[in-house]
Amino acid sequence: MKTIEQNFAVPFRYGVYFTEDLFSVQNTLFTEVLQKDGATKPRKLLFVIDSGVANAHPELPEQIHAFAATHADTFELAADVLILPGGEEVKNDPEHLQMVLSAINKYGVCRHSYLVAIGGGAVLDLAGFAAAIAHRGIRHIRIPTTVLSQNDSGVGVKNSMNAFGKKNFLGTFAPPFAVINDSNFLLTLEDRDWRAGISEAVKVALIKDISFYQSIKEDAARLAARDMEAMQRLIYRCAELHVEHIGGLDPFELGSSRPLDFGHWSAHKLEQLSQYSLRHGEAVAIGIALDVVYSRLSGMITEAEQDDVLALLQELGFSLYAPELAQREANGQLAVVQGLREFREHLGGELTIMLLRHLGQGEEVHHIDEALVQEAISLLQKMHQPQPLAQV
Repeated sequence: MKTIEQNFAVPFRYGVYFTEDLFSVQNTLFTEVLQKDGATKPRKLLFVIDSGVANAHPELPEQIHAFAATHADTFELAADVLILPGGEEVKNDPEHLQMVLSAINKYGVCRHSYLVAIGGGAVLDLAGFAAAIAHRGIRHIRIPTTVLSQNDSGVGVKNSMNAFGKKNFLGTFAPPFAVINDSNFLLTLEDRDWRAGISEAVKVALIKDISFYQSIKEDAARLAARDMEAMQRLIYRCAELHVEHIGGLDPFELGSSRPLDFGHWSAHKLEQLSQYSLRHGEAVAIGIALDVVYSRLSGMITEAEQDDVLALLQELGFSLYAPELAQREANGQLAVVQGLREFREHLGGELTIMLLRHLGQGEEVHHIDEALVQEAISLLQKMHQPQPLAQV
């Protein structure tokens, strides 16, 4: 028998930058980021913009054109900006992916060109997926516009589409060329979208950093009141923890664990069961609540620790329960429990779920007691329902 074996390592490096008013003529960050590739000729850029962002910032396409004209020695626009629907809808319809791929083909966007995506996490997911599969990979710059994408999904290496009724069934691991967070985009967010992204910060703080968790508690009232300084602190630290994790031992998730998916096994299923009327961050908040109560029922954390987390989520404005949690399939089984099987299938190995050992310290488990899941759901439902007034 003859064998030829190859072994090589490919280094990945990208920056996450923080700024305001990115496409102001006076702001040079965008061109400085592009110039890091060392090219001597103007780069060709194709912009994809989330429709929600375009509606909230109708001046943005014109601003990009003016910015490009000012910096023609650094880059040129391959075409007019491409507008895609925002939200999970864009990941459910392959026609939107085809639209981006067709534009890449039509306008000659090559491997030395850039696809620049401006929007929430769903549009970034789809655009990143298109960039990863066109020409086997073209350069991609993410400009996240929501709290959730600026502190979590937009700073990572994942790209995806939904398929077969499952979230993120199609996808790639492909690091971006750069991520640029412009806090001005947060000013026009609906309250739901401002709040939804905070759940990912609570998540990573609970499993990795107790001091960050305490700072979120201290800032909770300010965050709920849309204080920008408090939000900028939260986004920076949350993004920092996510990037540190990605640069660790398993950035492309070859193992059977996804520690940063604490609270997510049920959240992904809840999104699907709600027909995506639940925002991802809202579903994650409910998923965190479920796993926190489950951790307490399992004897891993105390009731005081459980109540501390639930109180914080409520102070931030989250609901801890949705009717979909109690939804049952035709055979009488809880529909959300199917999320456990789909989660294990997605990981490709044994079931590995992150729970809490202490606030600020996660612990992986490989078995979930469905009876305890039911008990945890019942407790959350009871907390959610208004209690009858005591008889006098």
